[in-house]
Amino acid sequence: MPKAKGKTRRQKFGYNVNRKRLNRNARRKAAPRIECSHIRHAWDHSKSVRQNLAEMGLAMDPNKAVPLRKRKVKAMEVDIEEKPKELVRKPYVLNDLEAEASLPEKKGNTLSRDLIDYVRYMVENHGEDYKAMARDEKNYYQDTPKQIRNKINVYKRFYPAEWQTFIDSLQKNKMEVE
Repeated sequence: MPKAKGKTRRQKFGYNVNRKRLNRNARRKAAPRIECSHIRHAWDHSKSVRQNLAEMGLAMDPNKAVPLRKRKVKAMEVDIEEKPKELVRKPYVLNDLEAEASLPEKKGNTLSRDLIDYVRYMVENHGEDYKAMARDEKNYYQDTPKQIRNKINVYKRFYPAEWQTFIDSLQKNKMEVE
């Protein structure tokens, strides 16, 4: 469809725009941000990716870093020239990465507060009677006895120490009442 007559405007040159800053910001946005802080701090922007990684003791191409050996060795090719290894100028990067990788992993998955309260309420009021738990008015999601038992088992698995103290406190309360 053709444009309406008189709707195009001539482009004007922006004299008040700092072109140097504009280009610098465009370059900065074009280069991706390095997520790993150890590598980011040791990175030299004047060098290539391969040179930077080689200085840190890292490989750009894992296939070339650990080449597969050929199975058949011919009699004439016994003396193969090996490339001299590149000098690692920044070994602290590799050491930091190894130290970070050796730390134990944090347990990321936890149960919701609602589920914990639900399980505690059910066990406090009904003990091991899953059918009574299924008929309880707080069973909003109408869980079956088997589903409730599975939720309690999940809670036991996630928080074994907390579960044990909870059961002990229930036993203590029962003995005080009797």
